[in-house]
Amino acid sequence: MESPITPPPRSKLAHHRLVAYEVAVQLLLAVRAARIKDAHLRDQALRAAKSTCLNIAEGAGRVTRPDKARAFAIARGEAIEAAAAVEIAELAGDAESGATDCCLPIAERVVALLTGLMR
Repeated sequence: MESPITPPPRSKLAHHRLVAYEVAVQLLLAVRAARIKDAHLRDQALRAAKSTCLNIAEGAGRVTRPDKARAFAIARGEAIEAAAAVEIAELAGDAESGATDCCLPIAERVVALLTGLMR
């Protein structure tokens, strides 16, 4: 009989210590849950949400304040783009009803957190 798989210990990577990263992951999941029908817009929304997460991780791994701020500023713009894509998709009838109501508060929170990290 195989032994049960145990989850790895909590990562010590810098981005896992940031609330902004956790919220960005929530945004990615919310964008996915929007089920955007327009393939091009869905691709843009998902790429922007993924980029938010990746740029937060990059910023967390940078050493100098300017390098960190630059990565966090890019992540901030990507989060706004992801939220706008969901909003546009819903307005066009190409997303789940209520998707914007779900995504916007998460996007607003990640933007606020990233604004703080940029300072």
